[in-house]
Amino acid sequence: MFGKTVEFEFAVGGMSCAHCKAAVERALRSVKGVKSAVADLESGSVKVTAKAGIDHESLKQAVRDAGYDVN
Repeated sequence: MFGKTVEFEFAVGGMSCAHCKAAVERALRSVKGVKSAVADLESGSVKVTAKAGIDHESLKQAVRDAGYDVN
């Protein structure tokens, strides 16, 4: 699995401004193995690209720890 990546998309609740968007992206990028995180205010979602094998629950927990709801 060397070099392989996976993509996830999560709905994020409570993200309503540019600061919120940045906070969610920053929280996800702090998780080891995350390559990129791009939040979209209009859709209320975030797309994450990470190394294959990453635990998607750890990604959700990072969003929760930042103070947002995630599905």
